[in-house]
Amino acid sequence: MPIFVFNQIFTTFADMDQPKIERLLRLMKMLTANVEYSVDDIAERLDMSRRTIYRYIDTFRDAGFVIKKSGNCIRLDKESPHFKDISQLVHFTEEEAVILRRAIESIDDTNLLKQNLKRKLYSVYDSRTLADTIVKGQNASNVHSLIEAIENREQVILHSYQSSHSRRDRRVEPFAFTTNYVNIWCYDLDDNCCKIFKTARIGKVELCGTEWQHSDKHKADFIDIFRMSSSHDQQIIPIKLRLGHLSYNLLMEEYPLSERYISQEDDNHWLLETNVANMQGVGRFVIGLMDDIEIIESTELKAYITNYINRYFR
Repeated sequence: MPIFVFNQIFTTFADMDQPKIERLLRLMKMLTANVEYSVDDIAERLDMSRRTIYRYIDTFRDAGFVIKKSGNCIRLDKESPHFKDISQLVHFTEEEAVILRRAIESIDDTNLLKQNLKRKLYSVYDSRTLADTIVKGQNASNVHSLIEAIENREQVILHSYQSSHSRRDRRVEPFAFTTNYVNIWCYDLDDNCCKIFKTARIGKVELCGTEWQHSDKHKADFIDIFRMSSSHDQQIIPIKLRLGHLSYNLLMEEYPLSERYISQEDDNHWLLETNVANMQGVGRFVIGLMDDIEIIESTELKAYITNYINRYFR
């Protein structure tokens, strides 16, 4: 990459404090994500003014990056030569990929480092090669097809998708994966809205050869630490729990993203303060560990558990 690009960016960093640098990096991540965001969306998510966002965008443009607009959405063009240069810095050869995969898979599954390493690789790795380190079997073929569809902005058919109530084909526009390819965000052409689909429930992915028609509506909704998602009009619910040793350890092992929302209260207790999309995920977790968890805040969660107990154990 030309040295003036680094100088331009580093000059900008030199005039910033740590929170501003983090916001700039988060802005770059959002502007290069599979999901398209409007300036208003970015301003809300990063708690920044529109004026500040446009100033940072001007910095990227001055540094030689290509800025693209699609309707109200704005992004950094990944076809910019500078992105190709950056990719050279984090590219792994096939042989290196095999060594990394073997090294990571040799770590015990209960070790949090294993998931952390996979998550870091996800942020820099070529998506097709990374999929092979995480996804196996028939699901791997489907994930590869979905990656191709996202890259080509192409519609697909999810054949024999198994939902909670039916098994049928879905014609969708896939646009973003969740962590480790567990779920995929798609615009459902039958229901005319964005939905999340579990990749393990897809029978087969068929590429349609038809371009996206609804990219302006592609928007990934909120997903909580228990991997439950919300709809656009659904209210996010705050919760606060006091955890003992057992529930704390299981939470860290099963839901690693919860780490950022945990604080230690004393030698034997931890506090979890976060938002959830609904009661299903957190409810299952609490019901299984009721003797080790205290609900400090959330009338909704208390009501959910009470109704569950009355329904199944009376």
